[in-house]
Amino acid sequence: MPAPSAVRHPRLLLAVAVLIIAANLRASIAGVGPLLAQIAEDLGTTEAALGLLAAIPLIAFALISPLAHGLSTRLGMSQTVLWSLVALAVGTVWRSLPGSPANLWVGTVLIGASLAIVNVLLPAVIRRDFPDRVAGMTGLFTAFLAGTGALASGVVVPISHIVVDGDEIGWRWALVWSGSLVTLAIAAWGAHLVTRRGIADRQRERDPAPADHAEPVSGRAGMWGDPVAWLVLAYMGFQAMWFYMLITWLAPFALTLGRSEVVAGIDVMVLQVCSLIGSLIVPFLLRAPRLARWTPALIPLVGIIGVTGLIVAPDFILGWVIVSGLGSGASLSMTFTLFGMRARSAVAAGRLSGMAQSGGYAIAAVGPVAFGGLLTLTGGWLAPLLLVVLTLVAQAIVGVFVGRDRHAEAAAEPVEA
Repeated sequence: MPAPSAVRHPRLLLAVAVLIIAANLRASIAGVGPLLAQIAEDLGTTEAALGLLAAIPLIAFALISPLAHGLSTRLGMSQTVLWSLVALAVGTVWRSLPGSPANLWVGTVLIGASLAIVNVLLPAVIRRDFPDRVAGMTGLFTAFLAGTGALASGVVVPISHIVVDGDEIGWRWALVWSGSLVTLAIAAWGAHLVTRRGIADRQRERDPAPADHAEPVSGRAGMWGDPVAWLVLAYMGFQAMWFYMLITWLAPFALTLGRSEVVAGIDVMVLQVCSLIGSLIVPFLLRAPRLARWTPALIPLVGIIGVTGLIVAPDFILGWVIVSGLGSGASLSMTFTLFGMRARSAVAAGRLSGMAQSGGYAIAAVGPVAFGGLLTLTGGWLAPLLLVVLTLVAQAIVGVFVGRDRHAEAAAEPVEA
């Protein structure tokens, strides 16, 4: 009997599963902001009071990311991804349950926690199963992430106004829709696990006593004591910080230029669509050895051009948004690629990803708050936007050092797949 295509092409199946999972990593949370007004009205509160909803995933990324390696050590990397996807599905439904307003918050916390785990482990999966295609797969991964996030933020409001039996379906069903691909992700990842187990069983039949490929464990400090890991953390933190400042405050800035609420929302969507394009450029830059060395430092320069343009020529906002989006997507793709490039193994990539995302998102969480504080303190946009430029300059400086071909020296025990 011929082997199923999934078994004949296990890496193709895995690639499809990874990309479907990526499609869930921003869409599940990108739709909250545009729906805040509806949610506030329905729950009888204010948009300001619900502002923490947008911050919960960011806080979860910082707090939960360090747990990903421990969970993958106990359950196996692939099993941990599967159960995190199940938790994401539960959180997506829970968030939209009618009744107590607590459902919205509990569901959002569960979504943030599950996304944090998957965000950490997927770069390690790519490093493990696509060692010869790390940059290319990471570029596709971040493109799917950015693209579906842009789609979700742009269409959740129209979806909420769809009329069924004489009534609009509202924000609850719109948010469920934004996370609807998670069921497909669970199915695709489950198919990958079945295929992987079949291959492993046949391998054990051929070689019942495989050699022990355990990696040596580094000192007690692990990744947290490694200078290369800290460079990756800083690069991650600065790129996330300037992205979340822009994604949070771009629409209010556009409104002050006389753009309508709908057009301001489109500006945010354009930023994310261009992020998709930017993320696909990075693998091509990294193919040239001489250019690859400087790519992490050059990418933030694109963002500097875009944000500086917003300061000196705001009337051309759409053009500067496009440039900023290209820089943002390339920055994210470069960051995720560094998790694999600066680690010696998939296990080390998982630990590096967990450390960098934990510390990086802690840095990033400061950005939108500091931006808003400067806006309130100065009453204008110059100082806050200069903060974004300074963050990009810091990312470029770190990029000079992180671009050197060195690895994080910390290693970890092998993880069962």
